[in-house]
Amino acid sequence: MTTVHVFGRDHINTDEIIPARHLTTDVESELARYAMEDYDKDFVKRVQPGDIIVAGADFGCGSSREHAVWALRGAGVAAVIAPNFARIYYRNSINNGFLALECDGIVQAFEDGDPADLNLTAGTITNTRTGQSLTFVPVPQFALDVQKAGGWLEYMKEHDQAALEAETLDAHSTQAGHGHPGQEEPHA
Repeated sequence: MTTVHVFGRDHINTDEIIPARHLTTDVESELARYAMEDYDKDFVKRVQPGDIIVAGADFGCGSSREHAVWALRGAGVAAVIAPNFARIYYRNSINNGFLALECDGIVQAFEDGDPADLNLTAGTITNTRTGQSLTFVPVPQFALDVQKAGGWLEYMKEHDQAALEAETLDAHSTQAGHGHPGQEEPHA
């Protein structure tokens, strides 16, 4: 059973996720011992593999340390779900194959310790205690592929350079009304 751990405050920064005093290693199992320590000193005693963190807006703000992702993943957290994330934390999550899911109303839908069903295919999370189901922003297939590979470096090892360049240069985000990279917009 997946358990939800609610950290409902907005703007939880990377120093609260993994305090700077513990950045003496990049080994996830070592970092995991201190995950969320300054916010909730007993979190690592309760968290189980596959559990989910529900957090307030702007989760992961502050410094750009990847250790914040590694500490949570090392502790067994399967995903963090918040209304939105600090951009650097979100990108570090993708690069490290960790799920950072955006979902409005998530903090109000769960209490600490609630059981949940996370369905990545359907794009839903359900509080199985209350039956309330929320839809989160779909995870881009690219991010799911990186997660499945175990992170960006592993993903790159699985793809040849030409295919990788074709995939990233012709991505939907590069065509969002701004033309393809390197192409000028037509003048009206």
